[in-house]
Amino acid sequence: MSSPPRFWSAPPDAPGLAARVLSPLGALYGAATARRVAQPGASVGVPVICVGNINAGGTGKTPTVIEIIQRLTARGVAAQVISRGYGGSNKDTRKVSTSDDAAVVGDEPLLLSAFASTWVGPDRLALARAAVADGAQAIVMDDGFQNPALAKDLSLVIVDAQAGFGNGRVIPAGPLREPVAAGLARADLLLSIGDSSAQTAFHDLWGHAIHLPHLTGALEPLPTGMPWAGLRAFAFAGIGRPAKFFETLRGLGAEIVGQRPLDDHQPLSSALLQRLTAEAQAANAQLVTTEKDAVRLPASYRASVLTLPVRLQIADATPLDAALDRIGL
Repeated sequence: MSSPPRFWSAPPDAPGLAARVLSPLGALYGAATARRVAQPGASVGVPVICVGNINAGGTGKTPTVIEIIQRLTARGVAAQVISRGYGGSNKDTRKVSTSDDAAVVGDEPLLLSAFASTWVGPDRLALARAAVADGAQAIVMDDGFQNPALAKDLSLVIVDAQAGFGNGRVIPAGPLREPVAAGLARADLLLSIGDSSAQTAFHDLWGHAIHLPHLTGALEPLPTGMPWAGLRAFAFAGIGRPAKFFETLRGLGAEIVGQRPLDDHQPLSSALLQRLTAEAQAANAQLVTTEKDAVRLPASYRASVLTLPVRLQIADATPLDAALDRIGL
């Protein structure tokens, strides 16, 4: 996904001229979404948990899916993941192998396949049925909150606390797939991800619109034994908000001598990697990237690029655990 228009991140009370001009088109987009999500979804006989968002682009869904998979595993539930496989060329119902190419199955499904059996394809109902036939006791949908194919037993809306819901307008006037009120009315839980200052700002701006259980969480570096303090790092990231990754790396004490934000899911071409390598070498620095970017690296580069993994830490997961209990998991 290319960089969004700057006016999408304007304050809701001052969206700017472009947002106001485009608002009628946003109303049409929102109306189309409302008609689509009103269609009844099919049941596949096991609970379906949807991890989605209202915003277009990345909000932290992948680490949330990992957290839910790990919680279900701890409960003795054999869950499987289904995903459209954004960024991959695959057009069939396909079970992901950890040896697959991210260009085929998508980077997020490839990353998730290390935690649970993961299926990709354009038809989410077909994916869910394949997962159930494969022994899934629960389905975790990576994205798909606006997709009506499957009946959802539990829906979580994920939002980046710092970005919030942007200017509060619907595409193309803003970053939203549907209005905040409509989306949150269909959700069971809201999870905002960010540090304490971002959480405070998010609540101050959007707290009036939140009428469902609201969880807060943060992405914390996974202890790997890597001594990041003092490392001269040349960092690159193609995630929803690359600056968040750079901030995390800097917070560990790394000296970032160069950083390259890439588009979300941007292919890591040979020319791009050669340029990044040359820039890092010129700065006497180590290339560092995210887990999601690392799975897109060609095999020849994996030994020369360090990866900083992060995991979601939820401040108080009681509402999530209660919701899992409610749906029989």
